[in-house]
Parts: sequence; structure tokens; C-alpha cells
Amino acid sequence: MYNLKKTRQGYADALIELGAVIPNLVVLDADVAKATQTCDFQAIYPDRFFNCGVQEQNMLSVAAGMALEGFIPFASTFGVFATCRAGDQLRNSIAYPQANVKIGATHCGITTGGDGASHQANEDIAITRSFPNLTILVPGDYEEAKMVTKLAANHHGPVYLRFGRDAYPVIDEIHGPVVIGKAKILQDGNDITLISTGIMVSEVLQAGKNLHQKGISTRIIHMPSIKPLDEKAVISAARETKGIVTAEEHSIIGGLGEAVAGIASLHHPTFIERIGMRDVFGESGQAQELMDKFGLKATEIVNAALRILKR
Repeated sequence: MYNLKKTRQGYADALIELGAVIPNLVVLDADVAKATQTCDFQAIYPDRFFNCGVQEQNMLSVAAGMALEGFIPFASTFGVFATCRAGDQLRNSIAYPQANVKIGATHCGITTGGDGASHQANEDIAITRSFPNLTILVPGDYEEAKMVTKLAANHHGPVYLRFGRDAYPVIDEIHGPVVIGKAKILQDGNDITLISTGIMVSEVLQAGKNLHQKGISTRIIHMPSIKPLDEKAVISAARETKGIVTAEEHSIIGGLGEAVAGIASLHHPTFIERIGMRDVFGESGQAQELMDKFGLKATEIVNAALRILKR
């Protein structure tokens, strides 16, 4: 049985550890510090914490200015507000000048649950992937959330960090070092490839076990780095297996699935099935109920793999 922990707590815990060794690291928040868990950093480093109020656009502009003055700002808010509400500032004040700002985006994806469609960022990767200069990291669990936060702090340039609201399984298999632009090959196989990002890694691992029971050799790839994406891993999967299933807690439009399909179409076209939010908004509900309703489960991943193998 997996231990359950929140990725946003991993973000907050890493910030506290970083604060002890990087004196110019500061944290900004848009009046949601209890939700983003950055109140923990505030309690220890009150002089390096700035509550900008419910003004996400202003927060990102302030963060950009602080970066120009030599600080390493982590600007924290819900993903939907960081990208949809403050998209102008993210694009023009941070990505365009390559400001050394880190966006800590929490409450991303359908598992934001009861907050409903208005607060569920299911399109944030699609938005941020389109901005030049912006690195995108999506951890699969609490420990990897700590890793990507520390990696972002030591990477010069703008970084978008994507975290969820709910508690997810802590998965030992993914705890190797995170490298920007590199995939993690969790299991080799030659029949079908499953590629996940974020919390969908646990569903993909379960799907791999189910496929193994059916005698299907499954390659499992975890992508904590969405931009840049590991093109070599995708091309190898397209060439060496009979098809690819992608799984993401995000819209299938503009996310991992489209990125993988774009690479494969250029280098080695193959059958691809995308598991994710179809062209719909989310709903209010319990996280796991919503995962079931919208098909973000191991069963759907297995069915997608079987459809490919029957072609």
C-alpha cells in the first residue's frame, strides 16, 4: 500500500530547506498561503515572504522585478490563476525577458475536486508550453515535488512547477534524480509503451501490472520534464514498440499527448492513444470520483493499450 502525501506540501517543504541555504530566495503568494502551503515558509522566514493579495497579475510583475534585482522569487498561487488570469504577465514580464522567476502552481488538474471547474487547471500545460523560454516540470509525488522545486531554484531562467491539491501515492520507482529534458524509464518492454506525467504515474504503473498479467510486455516512461521533453525517449518508444498510450491529468489538447504525438509524427509515426480530459470542463466532486468519471484510471489506460495492439 502506498503512502499518500500532497505534492504542494513537497513544494512547501523544499522551499523551507532551500531558504536555509539560498539567502536571496523569496516567496510570494496571492493570499492563498494556507492552500499553497507556503505559510510554512512564512512562519520561518517572515522577512522573505510577500503576500501580494488576490492580485496574481501584480504578483508576477513584482516577482519579475525582484528577479531583476538578484532575488530568486517563487510566486505561488493556483495554476488556473497563474496561467489564465496572469497569462499576460507570465508571457511578457517573465518568459519574454527570461526573468529568473519560478511559478509554484498548485491545485492543478481535475483532482482539485470540490473547488469545481473554475479552479481546476486542466489547460495550464497547453498555455505554458506555448511560451518560449519557459521550462515546465510536473512531479509525480511528494518526493519528486521536492526534487523539482530544488532543481528549479538552481536553474537560471523561468520555470513553471505544477502541483495538485489532493494527496497522491509516494512511489519509490520514480525517485531517481530529475533532469530537465530527460525522461525516467521505469520499466522496459517491447509490445506497448505507456507514458505519463504527474500523478498519472501511479495509474500507469497499475496499468502496466494489469497488462503484464495478460502477457503484454510494457515499457513505462515517466515524464517529470514536459518542456523540454525527452524526444529521444519518445522516438525510441515509437520505433521499438507497437504503439504509445499517454496519460495526463490535463486536457488532451496541448499537453503531454500532443507533445508526444508531434515528436512521433516527425520521426516515426505510430499508433497513439491519449488518456486525459477530453474537450470538456471539470466538475465539483471528490477527486477519485472525478478521476473515474473522466476516465483517468488504469482501466482506461489498459483498454487504450489493447485497442492499439488489436490494430
